[in-house]
Amino acid sequence: MTKPADILVVTPHPDDAEFGVAGTVARWTKQGKQVVYVVCTNGNKGTSDLQIKPEQLAEIRQGEQRAAAEVLGVQEVVFLDNPDQGLEDTPEFRKQIVRMIRLFRPETVVTADPYRRYIWHRDHRIAGQVTIDAVFPYARDHLAYPELLEEDLQPHKVKEMLFWASENINYLSDITDTFDLKLTALRCHESQVKSMKVSDLEDWLRQRCKDLAEGEDFNLAEAFHREEIVW
Repeated sequence: MTKPADILVVTPHPDDAEFGVAGTVARWTKQGKQVVYVVCTNGNKGTSDLQIKPEQLAEIRQGEQRAAAEVLGVQEVVFLDNPDQGLEDTPEFRKQIVRMIRLFRPETVVTADPYRRYIWHRDHRIAGQVTIDAVFPYARDHLAYPELLEEDLQPHKVKEMLFWASENINYLSDITDTFDLKLTALRCHESQVKSMKVSDLEDWLRQRCKDLAEGEDFNLAEAFHREEIVW
């Protein structure tokens, strides 16, 4: 029987959650909270290496994601295995997310902000929007995807959503004590980190988190748009 989770992280690709929420995930798991990752795509196109085959890349990236999740103390990683650059706002994809919400019954759902303007990866935009719709109203309503009731996946009401990479930040998470775990988890994604044009990953990441914490009484932060859901 699947163990319920306190937090469900819906990430478009392997590695996105490590950039967006890993420090907060590490803080949650240290507090004893159960966190589950749902990875929407298999990551089979995220490379500039002309020699690697898509199926080989997908296998590498899934292994990297499992390793990163282990560093952070994540309870479980679920791969939906949709093709990279192939997410669409369809009833089928929405049903996948609704199933995960009803299965794990989280209080908090975290994903990419779909409302980032102009240049934004389409998979991020679609994953974020579909996750919002899955939370409200589809996971809540028993007549939405009634076939899920046959799997004993009962309706569920999520209490809050957090969105990373938001241009409308209203919530900062103190990751001063878990920054090193965030960095270690991010380094697990070797296939992606090596293509980044930064000379020192630690310095770059630390400065980014320091800038987000400016004016606060802690040193390093992750930033989100938070929405509390009042039912």
